[in-house]
Amino acid sequence: MADNGLVTLASNHPVRETLDRLEADLRVKNITVFARIDHAAGATSVAMPLRATELLIFGNPKAGTPLMQANQSIGIDLPLKILGWQDQGGKVWLTYSDPHWLARRHQLAATTDASVGALASLLAKLARAAAE
Repeated sequence: MADNGLVTLASNHPVRETLDRLEADLRVKNITVFARIDHAAGATSVAMPLRATELLIFGNPKAGTPLMQANQSIGIDLPLKILGWQDQGGKVWLTYSDPHWLARRHQLAATTDASVGALASLLAKLARAAAE
């Protein structure tokens, strides 16, 4: 992880398929998918080029609410998001914000450590499963 708090891992699938896999896994786990944003389609709508780039926004109030109770400012970073994107060489990547970094950013108390750790573990598992 870089100093910017982002976790990035390579995917073995095209962006759309990677995000389809992620979305299906979220639904199986009863995690709400709030939105899926196709940034490349948006760029095309204004006649601008952009390689495949899609954002999936998802979450669970049971997991996020305790963090917001600790410090409401974390609501700017919730619900969670994972970005699928293709680089200039055609390689596909998944990128998401590290929950531990978010906890530091919003100065969450140590009482949230278990919740933050669980979110970090879940995001890593979801991303790996979608990318493999």
